[in-house]
Amino acid sequence: MKKVSTLLMLALLGVATVACKEDGDDTVTPIEQNKEVVELSGNITSDMTLKADKKYLLKGFVYVQAPAKLTIEPGSIIKGDKATKGSLIIERGAQIIARGTVEKPIVFTSNEAKGARRAGDWGGLIILGNAPVNLGSSAAIEGGVDRQYGGTQAADNSGVLKYVRVEFAGIAFQPDNEINGITFGGVGSGTEIDYVQVSYSGDDSFEWFGGTVNAKHLIAYKTVDDMFDTDNGYSGTVQYAVGISDPNVADVSKSNGFESDNNKAGDTATPNTTAKFSNVSLFGPLATANTTAQSNYGSGIHFKKNTKISVYNSVIAGWPTGIYLDGSAVEGGATNNELNFKNNYVVAATTPLKVASGSTFNIQNWFNTNSNLQRASNTDLKIENAYRQSGAPTLLPGTGSELLSGASFSNLSGFEQVQFVGAFGATDWTAGWANFDPQNTDY
Repeated sequence: MKKVSTLLMLALLGVATVACKEDGDDTVTPIEQNKEVVELSGNITSDMTLKADKKYLLKGFVYVQAPAKLTIEPGSIIKGDKATKGSLIIERGAQIIARGTVEKPIVFTSNEAKGARRAGDWGGLIILGNAPVNLGSSAAIEGGVDRQYGGTQAADNSGVLKYVRVEFAGIAFQPDNEINGITFGGVGSGTEIDYVQVSYSGDDSFEWFGGTVNAKHLIAYKTVDDMFDTDNGYSGTVQYAVGISDPNVADVSKSNGFESDNNKAGDTATPNTTAKFSNVSLFGPLATANTTAQSNYGSGIHFKKNTKISVYNSVIAGWPTGIYLDGSAVEGGATNNELNFKNNYVVAATTPLKVASGSTFNIQNWFNTNSNLQRASNTDLKIENAYRQSGAPTLLPGTGSELLSGASFSNLSGFEQVQFVGAFGATDWTAGWANFDPQNTDY
C-alpha cells in the first residue's frame, strides 16, 4: 500500500500506535481487498478507537500497553487470525472500553469462513490488572503471553466489557498453559463485566486468576474444557451465569461446569480463592438418563486444592458427577463454612455427590444441612429444553417450576435479591444480543 493511503487510513481511524513486526515502526495495515478490514499487530501504546464501520483482524499477540485505552464502538467486529494465534492482551494499567448494546453487541470471532469455524481458531481476550493475587506481588499469565498480572489495588479499573461476544477462541498450548476464551488476571473491582458470552472456546470459557472483579450475565456456550474456572485468590462476585454443554465434545483433562482451586500448589496462600456465585445454571451433557455423552465430562462443580468459593441459589444439572469435594482441605473448608454450597439444586446427575477415594466425609449430610435439594430428572424442574443442541435453547424454567421461587440471600451481600433459583426467572436476559449459532453467522 502507498504511504499516503496508510496515513489516510490512520487519520480516518484515529488510531494510535501499533508496532510493525518488520521494522518496529508504528503502523496499522488495512487488508488491501476492499479496505474494510484493518490488521492489528504488535503494541498499542496510546489511545485508539475501533470503529463499527470497519472490521479488524488480530495478527499474533496484540498488546494494549499502559496508559493506553482501547475503545471499541458498539457493533464492531474483531476477528482473530488462526495462523498467528491472534489474541488481544490488555496489560496492567491499560484499559479496554467495549460497551456494546443489545442491538449492537461487540463481537470477537474467528477469521475462518462460515461453516469452517472451530473452537480454538484464535487465541482469545486476556485482561490483566493490578488487583491482589496469591502468587506474590505479581505473576506471569498463562498461554505463552510474556506479561505479568496482579498487585495491591483491589479497586483497579481495567475498563468495560458489556454486551460482548467471544467466539471460537481458546488455545491450549500445553497442559496448564492455555489461553481461554476470556482470561482475567488480577482484574480489579473497578472493572465492569456484564452481558458477556463466550462460545466454542478451545479451553475454558471464563477463567479468573486472582483479582476482585465482579460480573453479571455470563454465558459459557459449548466450551471444550471448563465453563468457569477460578484460582490464585479470585474473590469477586458473579450473579446470573449460565453454561451449556455440547455432549460430544470434552477435554482430556475433564470438562467441568466449575473448576476451582486456591492455586496450583493447593496451599493456603492469601488472598484465598473466595469468589461468591449466585443464580448460576450449569447444564451438563446429560439431557436425559439415556443421553450418550463424551466420556471426558467430569463434574458440575469440582472443588479442589484448598478453594473456598461459595455457590448459592444455583442449578447443577445433567452431569456425570454433580458436586465433587476433592480432598481433605476442601472438606475442612466445607465443615468450617469457609466453602459454602447453599440453597442449590443438583439435578439428573449420574453420581450427585462425590468425595475423594478413602474419604469418610459425610457429604450427603453436609449437602442436606445447607438447604440443598436433589431431583432425578430435568423434567422435574421443567428445564429440559435448555439442552437443545440446534438453535437457541429455551432457558426459562417452565410454568410451575419450583425454580421460580425459593431463592435465599440471608446474610449475603453483593447480590441483587431475586426470587428465582438458577440463572433465569421470567425474563430471558440473553435475548437480542447473544448468538447460539455463530458457525452460520455472516461476519
